[in-house]
Amino acid sequence: MTTPSPSSLDRANELLSRMTLLEKAQQVSAVMPGALLGPDGPDSRVLDGLMKDGIGHVSNLAMMGASSPQNIAKITNVVQRYLLEKTRLGIPAMFHAEALNGFLAPGYTSFPTAIGLAATWNPDAVEGMARVISRQMRSVGSFQALSPVMDIARDARWGRVHETYGEDVYLTTAMSVAFVRGLQGDDLRTGVLATGKHFLGYSMTEAGQNMAATQLGERELYDVYATPFEAAIKLAGLGSIMNSYSEIDGVPAGASRSLLTDLLRGRMGFDGSVVSDYSTVEWLATRQYAAESPADAGVLAITAGLDVELPQVVGYGHHLVDAVQSGHLDEDVLDDAVRRVLMDKFKLGLFENAYVSEDPIELGRIAGEGHALSRSLAEESITLLKNDGTLPLSRGMRIAVIGPNADSAMVNFAAYTYPSSLDMTKGIVTGESRMAGVSTMSNDAEVSPEKAAAMAERYAQIMAIDTEALVRLADGAMDLGEAILAASPESYVTTVTGVNIHPDDPQDVAAAVESAAAADVVVLALGGRGGWFGTRITEGEGTDAAKLELPTHQVDLVRAVAATGTPLVGVFYQGRPHAIAEVDELLAASIVAYYPGPQGGQAIASVLFGDINPSGKLPYTIPRATGQVPLYYSQKRGSGYRRSEGDMFRSYIDLENSPLYPFGHGLSYTSFEYSNLTLDNEAVPADGGAVTISVDIRNVGERAGSEIAQFYVSQKAVGLTRPALQLVGFARTTLQPDDAVTLSCTVQVSQLGFTGIDGRFAVEPGTVEVSIGSSSSQLSHHSSFRIVGGAVDLEGRRAYLSTASTAVLDQASR
Repeated sequence: MTTPSPSSLDRANELLSRMTLLEKAQQVSAVMPGALLGPDGPDSRVLDGLMKDGIGHVSNLAMMGASSPQNIAKITNVVQRYLLEKTRLGIPAMFHAEALNGFLAPGYTSFPTAIGLAATWNPDAVEGMARVISRQMRSVGSFQALSPVMDIARDARWGRVHETYGEDVYLTTAMSVAFVRGLQGDDLRTGVLATGKHFLGYSMTEAGQNMAATQLGERELYDVYATPFEAAIKLAGLGSIMNSYSEIDGVPAGASRSLLTDLLRGRMGFDGSVVSDYSTVEWLATRQYAAESPADAGVLAITAGLDVELPQVVGYGHHLVDAVQSGHLDEDVLDDAVRRVLMDKFKLGLFENAYVSEDPIELGRIAGEGHALSRSLAEESITLLKNDGTLPLSRGMRIAVIGPNADSAMVNFAAYTYPSSLDMTKGIVTGESRMAGVSTMSNDAEVSPEKAAAMAERYAQIMAIDTEALVRLADGAMDLGEAILAASPESYVTTVTGVNIHPDDPQDVAAAVESAAAADVVVLALGGRGGWFGTRITEGEGTDAAKLELPTHQVDLVRAVAATGTPLVGVFYQGRPHAIAEVDELLAASIVAYYPGPQGGQAIASVLFGDINPSGKLPYTIPRATGQVPLYYSQKRGSGYRRSEGDMFRSYIDLENSPLYPFGHGLSYTSFEYSNLTLDNEAVPADGGAVTISVDIRNVGERAGSEIAQFYVSQKAVGLTRPALQLVGFARTTLQPDDAVTLSCTVQVSQLGFTGIDGRFAVEPGTVEVSIGSSSSQLSHHSSFRIVGGAVDLEGRRAYLSTASTAVLDQASR
């Protein structure tokens, strides 16, 4: 009979029983990687100063100064060898990294930013992307990803919209679950720990400002904003959570026991680790003034349920030792946090597989995986807003590429890509940029002159890098003008920016007008520029906007070019939705490209010439003006543009209250016809019932194309106000001309639950209206069913995602 292997809990408890108080405190603490840099990693004196009693995490080595996959692997092995062989208990460190749109490290494949991934409406492809990232991270010993972002972004003023999957609960949930499944895999011993962030309500702050107070009631906080997190916990085994910087009802999330323990662990059933967003603990004392000192903040945070302080010790470490010894912190609280950290390491197989290969050929092969997938994701994300027939373009035309993004390859790379991180690092070195917790790449431990020289040399190398040139050489990235010429060498292509992103930069509108007048068509590269904490970007962390309209100098450029009479095609690079009404009427056609990654220029060109038929759908609502924000399709009846017929106040005095382009909108170069909506059940039991909704779709155009059918429901008369529409599923199909399919979506009734007037999360009996179409505002077919029986409490038995299926229709059944 085989003796069963001890569980990760058993192993953690056994190890915990042998740990000193300081060793425990070190496991919930982290170090910055600055002192670890150099071609061969840190020496033993540096490591003695940083981690002689062990360490929990090493923060973002892959991003902050490492020069290559082999360099990451070497430094990781040196640190792990020291910890396993030179410390008393031999506990390996957790090296964490960013992975929002690719493993954020030198030499690795970048993918489209998250909002672009959401525009694909393709969770399977996102799961495949996450599997690639997981292999790449694990190959160099990075075992925890500080991704994905599960925030639901409904206020476009917030600078981090591009990091999210958009405004909708269902779409965000589907993408989040897919990402976590891909990253963690079926067995963490071959996967990477995912970290859902930012818990909770971080995206819905006052005035759309980063880190400001969140004003959400308990019902909306759980029913909407917690749903992607809970689904990832229940359906994908999400292993880690990161707190929000904001506060709710006066309590900072990083110090909120009601959020991190009562809601997350108690109600939502989470049993993994909670790590702090960078500088959370410090800022409890220095930004939010919830604690007198960082040491007091550490006690507040760990007592609330914040297991690990990142990126380095400010309030944990020896401060926790002092707090336990002085009676200000119960050692059992520290033990709970340490136990979860150790369990993560055991589940990942870190004790058995701490070392990684340093073979540059093998590491390079793995780092290069995913290029084709990155291209296809970019192509699927591109969203056609309008088209009067100007698109697709014919080859051999005279094409003027104009606008602030016309000659930039870097515009394809948003924050959380390695090129963007290089620009951020330059800014940190010069003092122009700041990142939470990162003012220096060093730690408090003494750094030898040799290491200081190695650090200075590495930062000098970074300062010398021209990121625009780097992405062209290393990633094969092209600016839009180059990509258009490469896709159509027979065309005559001129590229003139006219204006730059920043209005104070030199302008030459006259040159742009001259180029436009001589062209058959103008392609306008408009929008913003994503990045990290810099002064040269328009969106990113801490880059919030009071105005969503295109800057005046871009609008003036479009008007001047439009006066030539040459047809205009707009290409909007944007993470957040811009209010583009001023230029929309001047455009013959337009697309949203988001920030599409290294192959973005080529993907856009493929769509412009019709080599790729666009299929992206908006993951957010595009407003007419900033004053409409927050604006989202699922606003409750009586709010936003979801006013009822009996509402005497239905709009603004100076603006139509409907969106310019609705959530889910996206055109194609072909046309699709919806017909024959059916439901398999008109009376569905409240307890355990399900309904399958089916619709036929036929390609009635002249070319192949992909359509994403969207399934919405609404329910009235349940004692409180409900969303006017709620997405409950979607299905993608690709059809040749005249081909047809039946798309079906099976919805569990428990997916329709909400917190009722009595405070219970339940499904209520009543009529549910069903609508199907190509966007939240183009709903061509409607039906209904009734939920029968009494209200059913869904606590602990909630459904999150529907299932979709496709059946080909033969000629006889059409």
